[in-house]
Amino acid sequence: MTIQRITIIGTGLIGASAGLALRAARFPGEIVGWDRHPSQAQRALERGAVDTIAGDPITAAVTSDLVLLSGPVFAIQDWIEKLAPHLKPHQLVSDVGSIKVAIAARAQPLFGGPGQAGFLPGHPMAGKEVSGAANADAQLFAHAVWLFTEFAGHPLAAEWRSWVQRFGCGTMDIQAIRHDEICAWVSHLPQFLSTALSAMLQDRFGDAPDLRAIGGRALREMTRLGASPYSMWRDIAHANDAEIAEALLSMEQRLAYVRENLKTPELRDEFDRASRFRTDR
Repeated sequence: MTIQRITIIGTGLIGASAGLALRAARFPGEIVGWDRHPSQAQRALERGAVDTIAGDPITAAVTSDLVLLSGPVFAIQDWIEKLAPHLKPHQLVSDVGSIKVAIAARAQPLFGGPGQAGFLPGHPMAGKEVSGAANADAQLFAHAVWLFTEFAGHPLAAEWRSWVQRFGCGTMDIQAIRHDEICAWVSHLPQFLSTALSAMLQDRFGDAPDLRAIGGRALREMTRLGASPYSMWRDIAHANDAEIAEALLSMEQRLAYVRENLKTPELRDEFDRASRFRTDR
């Protein structure tokens, strides 16, 4: 059993980048793409991320060895339910969703059992603040880590993991609940901090030219994620709300601590702790 045909459902930034990475890694088989926005699928085709555009994604999935679900969390969950009745045990479905508990829970009764297709929950820790196939990059996953969470084993799982590694990407196994906890702190919290900061600056200064000139690199780096699309982060906020809320509350308390110690030695200690965190990495 080997992966000879892949269907990518969702040919935006991550899906199209996966297609480009497969080609750069010399995947010899066929890559079929589909997106609910036909223009995204067409752009992915023009860029060589896919070989053909599927007219019907379910038909394309049925004739594929691997189906990669790429898109917002709720869309991935919907496709899990749509595809499950049509797929066979020799086929494998994987995803790139930023939340794993909710996705794995949706897939658990539908995949991995007798007579069912396999499922391998995944999440590449890579991306950009811009979306769409036009911004796809074959090197997007290089030097990143692609996380996989526990699920019933499948014969094609090891092969898909090997292709991910050929992208120049490290792989790591992690429990779904631990994934969502850590990602709330290291991925979701930075996004919402950047969003809040960018929105606050917009309210206070608008398009003031002196702000842009004075802000410089620090402003660009701290607000870069503020350009990320709401369409993706809405689902993450809904699906991982408890973990994100805990991280945001801790951040609020930490900011209050900094505010209260602007003139005390504790501020120096805070800088020391922050410096140690950066140095240790």
